Amino acid sequence: MNLDWIRKCCLSFPHVTEHVQWESLVFKVGGKIIAIAPLEPSNAVLSFKASPEDFAELTEIPGVIPAPYLARAQWVALEAEDALPPREIKRLLRKSYDLVLAKLPRKVRKELA
Repeated sequence: MNLDWIRKCCLSFPHVTEHVQWESLVFKVGGKIIAIAPLEPSNAVLSFKASPEDFAELTEIPGVIPAPYLARAQWVALEAEDALPPREIKRLLRKSYDLVLAKLPRKVRKELA
């Protein structure tokens, strides 16, 4: 997993846009963030939203921490590219996308449909 892989994965989801913000690549759907990947070396290589159940399980795994500033919203951060297998990361990124999409206002979801 590297930045190109993260980018390709996130942009494969419908209506996801990519932005450079906070010295990071920020992936959004309907204007809401689904994942953040720093462009410069950082304590985390990827941050994304998780369900409450996944948040509790993931933060027990070495190399996965509550995301700084976002943990209260159930975000996790991977400290290294190999913290989780790529297949699992892709599944979790899709889940992040689904969680964020579900919380968008009905009007925005309708516009994206």
